Amino acid sequence: KTCGIWSRICRKRCPGCNKSQRCACCQKSRLDESPWLTQNAKMYRANTRGIEVTVLPQFVAEQSEPELGHFFWAYTIEVINQGPETVQLVSRHWVITDGDGHTEEVRGAGVVGEQPVLQNGEAFRYTSGCPLKTPSGIMRGSYHMVTEEGVGFEVEIPAFSLDSPFVKRVLN
Repeated sequence: KTCGIWSRICRKRCPGCNKSQRCACCQKSRLDESPWLTQNAKMYRANTRGIEVTVLPQFVAEQSEPELGHFFWAYTIEVINQGPETVQLVSRHWVITDGDGHTEEVRGAGVVGEQPVLQNGEAFRYTSGCPLKTPSGIMRGSYHMVTEEGVGFEVEIPAFSLDSPFVKRVLN
């Protein structure tokens, strides 16, 4: 299912064994094979209760206007259920901080209009975007998940850096 470049949803089969998404026999995230992955790209990972979240951010020059203070990043997130329980991603919470230290919190139901249910071994991948008024920033957050038994828990979205070629680097 595709609903636009910034909201791409993938539910693919593992090329190694044809099982749904990442599987125990292959132990490889599909993001590891992503065409977005370039020599300078950084991936960020966190694992909470067997739910692995991988983030791959990318500065999008075509959607940015640095001279006007408009910088845009796309980020692809893959959520993999490596735990024994079936879970549903119910909501999200983001904390977005720009290069000047201004922070914005975003809360909402699901992700890109979906509240995916993931059985053991299944994964959900989507791409979204983030505009900032500064050439750098950082995002972190969490997903609220619920098991089939109705037990809720928070899953960490790892903090990830939003870097552009317009940020001045300082070595300390």
